Amino acid sequence: MTAEVSLLESLKAHDELALTIDPKTLEILDRRRRTSVVKRRGWLMRRMLLLADVVGLSAAMAVAELATWSRSHRGTDIRTELLVFVLSIPFWVIAAKTYGLYERDEERTDHAGTDEFSGVFHMITVCTWIFFAGTYLTGIGHPTVPKLVTFWAAAIAFDVTGRAIARAVCRRRINYLQNTVIVGAGEVGQLVAKKLLKHPEYGINLIGFIDDQPMERTGVLESMAVLGGPDRLPTLIRLFDVERVIIAFSRNTHDEMLDLIRTLKDYEVQIDIVPRFFELVGSEVGMHAVEGISLVGLPPMRLSHSSRFLKVVLDLSLSLLGLVFLLPLLVMVAILIKLDSPGPVFFRQERMGYAGRTFRIFKFRTMYVDAEERKAEIMHLNQHLVSGEDARMFKVPNDPRVTGVGSFLRRYSIDELPQLFNVLLLQMSLVGPRPLILDEDQHVQDWGKARLRLKPGITGLWQVLGRSEIPFEEMTRLDYLYVTDWSLWRDVALICQTLPALLRTRNAY
Repeated sequence: MTAEVSLLESLKAHDELALTIDPKTLEILDRRRRTSVVKRRGWLMRRMLLLADVVGLSAAMAVAELATWSRSHRGTDIRTELLVFVLSIPFWVIAAKTYGLYERDEERTDHAGTDEFSGVFHMITVCTWIFFAGTYLTGIGHPTVPKLVTFWAAAIAFDVTGRAIARAVCRRRINYLQNTVIVGAGEVGQLVAKKLLKHPEYGINLIGFIDDQPMERTGVLESMAVLGGPDRLPTLIRLFDVERVIIAFSRNTHDEMLDLIRTLKDYEVQIDIVPRFFELVGSEVGMHAVEGISLVGLPPMRLSHSSRFLKVVLDLSLSLLGLVFLLPLLVMVAILIKLDSPGPVFFRQERMGYAGRTFRIFKFRTMYVDAEERKAEIMHLNQHLVSGEDARMFKVPNDPRVTGVGSFLRRYSIDELPQLFNVLLLQMSLVGPRPLILDEDQHVQDWGKARLRLKPGITGLWQVLGRSEIPFEEMTRLDYLYVTDWSLWRDVALICQTLPALLRTRNAY
């Protein structure tokens, strides 16, 4: 039995509707189901672009050495510089990863080399000068200015060219095609479909529409299948190995579409929205276009192994550095706590952590030892309850259970510093979702639980934007957007923004 017949029978067994399936879709599904590992566009492009970067940089170094050979009289220095360059290649790759030069092709339909030229130019310029300064200051090598300029110019030219060749090669592979469905078969959805069909270079294999009440389809769309309503979309994603879902003004209600999009985040598909749902759009989302129609790209809510590794490296390195630098302050605070009131220096409390696993957080003790027993006495003072907002978070201004020293520590979040030990224990991250106590976490429902796909953080959007003033629902949304939009640069930026946020006169109860 052929792959086409078996797949069609599978479809008919699954659904009574007669579906019109493009043979190209069947070929893609057949090839993928023959392998144990699905190798999609992102997998292919990242490796090809990495190869292009390594080859381009190496070729640029060779050209620089050959072009300045007559001016070089110390063979030992040349060999040393070459060795240092070879050893530095992983750092060039990490720099490219940090600049986001390996991820955009999977997210954007119309991404091209011209879109990333500024990033490549900036990355190579910065790294070239860092390489020059490092070799000069350490005395490992003595690269001349002509050699440096030659390498810089050649690296930009070779890297841009190599990436263009890599994309051209990838676009000839079936792995590059992304099975796609459009939610909404109205005027907007059909217009998007027509434009996608006109641009095969986008690598979009359009399977069909998802709509309960589709408009009549004419012309090139007359044979395009309507696969069913939005409630069947999760099943269809698995059945057709869908990688991209385009939301184009379905007739479903606003709340229904929000729930559907949040559900789709569990299926590792690229979501493109013809802009309307601002609740889901963070500051780091990507904008791209299909012949002038703007799409907001929400990438799959997952981090690659390399991204998780870089986040852990950042956490551990900065935490160790912070503990060494802050050791005198930590000792002084511990002494003040012991002098101020009886009880332990540290406060341990169970919090909800990554993937639903609990852990015990470290904090400096800021309350009297009987604080937990006195909690019922002050429940009516809850800031969020008094203001008529969501009372699922418990925050009391001028809490009488807080000690004198504790009040100062809380105002500037110094009591949070021992959480650096949680980071070293790999229970927390420097930047991440807010670590909720178990009583608060039980109120997080449905899509909000995706906030813990990353480890809780010492700081985050909630810390920078509002700390205790942010209501529970808004805090959950901010955490969700942070996880959705994660990038290494975003973490660095939030760390840099945390100190000014702490110095502003604001209560942290």
